[in-house]
Amino acid sequence: MWAVGLWRPLLAGAVFFPGLFLLLRLLLTHAPLWPHGEQHATILSARLVSCVQAVMASSAGYIIASSCHDVMEDQHWLTSTYILFAVPYFLYDIYAMFLCHWYKSQVKGHEATPLSAVIGYLRREFLMVLHHVVMVTVCFPVSVFLRQGKGDYFQGVMFMAELSTPSVCLGKILIQYQLQHTLLYKLNGVLMLATFFACRVLLFPYLYYAYSRYASIPLYLVPMRVSWVCNAGAVLLMAPQLYWFGLICRGALRLFSRPPSHTHTLSHTHTLTHTPPANGHKPTHAHTE
Repeated sequence: MWAVGLWRPLLAGAVFFPGLFLLLRLLLTHAPLWPHGEQHATILSARLVSCVQAVMASSAGYIIASSCHDVMEDQHWLTSTYILFAVPYFLYDIYAMFLCHWYKSQVKGHEATPLSAVIGYLRREFLMVLHHVVMVTVCFPVSVFLRQGKGDYFQGVMFMAELSTPSVCLGKILIQYQLQHTLLYKLNGVLMLATFFACRVLLFPYLYYAYSRYASIPLYLVPMRVSWVCNAGAVLLMAPQLYWFGLICRGALRLFSRPPSHTHTLSHTHTLTHTPPANGHKPTHAHTE
């Protein structure tokens, strides 16, 4: 019975995310008012799926965190269920990011063999692919099998890191349709900067703070109280968030400190939106331009 309960959300996620992607691509490709073709439809569909996953993860995280009054002992059925449901998303997203890379190279007129496309994709998206692989091979088994039902509150808070993903995806969509000179793009950039900082950079300091309140100990003693596995996991997961946040800050500084120019904006907006999908729980996920 437990095995059946394990496979149901995994199977549901394996059907839902690729199925939603294919459905959106089909609808956009054949939409009567859609003049952009299959390439743009594929890229836009992948980003819309990322937004859907982000909303679902954030909603699940809020439900879990708000239901757990004891941050260590309280449990919520949605915690392990959504982890299992989201695992196929990371596998799907690795392939979706490759499709986006492939189609973007075609849109730009670059011809490449499948092998060279894969190599170029891995070079460009290595950190993102590594993030997704770690989520599936490390974070998934630790969260489902090794926690022993403890810390659902912390899992819920980590799900809410996905609140930053919709603004990341919107920024990339605006770039896709050359709208980065608009006020909407700048406002979305401010929102992305704020949500990424609040939901991803401050995430692990807040988790340590929450545990310090639970254990009634000073914050600086928490790293010495929790296991080395927790500390190592926090460092490994936070490091790419700091890297991506640095890229966002650098791109935002260039965008807002120089005179507005359509050509200039085109050449300096890649860094502003070079961020993970997400989750974090992906986490996860957005696709780099």
